[in-house]
Amino acid sequence: MAATIENPQKPDEAGLNDLVALVADGMKRVNSTILSRTGSDVAMIPEVANHLIASGGKRLRPILTLACAQLCGYVDEAGKDGDVKLAASVEFMHTATLLHDDVVDESDMRRGRVAARIKWGNEASVLVGDFLLGQAFRMMVEVGSLKALDILSAAATVIAEGEVMQLAAAKNLETSEDAYLAVIRGKTAELFAAACEVGPVIAQRSEAEQAAARSYGMNLGIAFQLIDDALDYGGTSTELGKNVGDDFREGKITLPIVLAYRRSDEEERGFWRRTLTRGEIRDDDLATALSILRRHGTLEETVARARHYGETAKAALDIFPAGPVRSALLDAVEFCVARAH
Repeated sequence: MAATIENPQKPDEAGLNDLVALVADGMKRVNSTILSRTGSDVAMIPEVANHLIASGGKRLRPILTLACAQLCGYVDEAGKDGDVKLAASVEFMHTATLLHDDVVDESDMRRGRVAARIKWGNEASVLVGDFLLGQAFRMMVEVGSLKALDILSAAATVIAEGEVMQLAAAKNLETSEDAYLAVIRGKTAELFAAACEVGPVIAQRSEAEQAAARSYGMNLGIAFQLIDDALDYGGTSTELGKNVGDDFREGKITLPIVLAYRRSDEEERGFWRRTLTRGEIRDDDLATALSILRRHGTLEETVARARHYGETAKAALDIFPAGPVRSALLDAVEFCVARAH
């Protein structure tokens, strides 16, 4: 069983047009691979997987894998579709993480739809996520690059560590900025980094270029997550693909909160302890939280931090020759940061 992918790349997204166009042929094959690899005689598996996969999303991570391979001149001489299979593997890893996250976070909405866990239950969401991870690793093995397999399998471990670190930091208002950045490097930025790094690896480019692609992905991923942190308080459900204020209601300690708690007076700290630590949230508390964050300028500061990481990502591409792909990758950084405006 399989489903069609509805609006898989959202090519009208400002700032991503050139990048989407450059990898359009590859993404058609990635989407075809995704649909074929979610097929199973167990009917619930494609139903749950395609509920999330077919819901859209920018497919940014597999797009980055294809683009970085193209940037490095990858040619599929062996007919293994290495870039396509690794891009599909990256998307499966990301989708599995989302399925698992929604269970851990008890989320009701994902990408504008009811979360899979609400429709099919927590058990199905976790197990289908595991199925997708298994399929991802099968494709990595088929590519035949031991280093690419090492990079993505290591990323899977780091992502899990980042999620556990976030779980440990939940409701802890003493979380430091460094500790929080360690969380998002693991749970978000590591997959961006791996998605970019495997491109030059299968193109057999130098270690310097592999490291540069990884740096680009890592810093882009940090910037991407920091913007999400800001949007959770100052954005819209359409921008987030989930309910605005979910981080607040779930007691997540994100960078805007870390910065605000440090600057809050005792009355404000009492508010944060009641809402985030004890989970005693009233109807107007999200508006109050937003007021405090604005008073201390922490949303703007979070966006400024994201822009800093974005500039670092762009600088990492200096090692590569100028051209359409590099230019489009630079534009992708601007897109990620501009979501906050």
